[in-house]
Amino acid sequence: MKLSDAEWQIMNALWKKHPATARELMEEIPPDNNWAYTTVKTMLTRLISKNAVSEHKRGNTSVYEPLVSQQKARTGALKSLVDKVLGGTLEPVMHYLVEERKLSEKERRKLIRLLEEMDTSQQGEDKHESGK
Repeated sequence: MKLSDAEWQIMNALWKKHPATARELMEEIPPDNNWAYTTVKTMLTRLISKNAVSEHKRGNTSVYEPLVSQQKARTGALKSLVDKVLGGTLEPVMHYLVEERKLSEKERRKLIRLLEEMDTSQQGEDKHESGK
């Protein structure tokens, strides 16, 4: 699922606070956007058509819920970036993390742990494959 920058802002607000009305979401969006209520409603309608958001009525008021998790949306966006912009290679991402982003100690430990878990998982798959 491809989201515009404005749709990401709506989704981030909705992940932070849901279920929520359009007016409640407006309170979660940075005030410098100066979005009108109708703008938020239009974006919510687009997100409904993308099956990212559900709408139900509470009296006369529409209430919205995310249908896609933040993790799933981020994973999709990152996959799209890697495939389209980076030609399928992760080397530029690794370079950015090491040279430009300057990972914190906590972030480095987490990355190492994830890589070690990946190695352990792949070793288990290799053993399973060779045992067939």
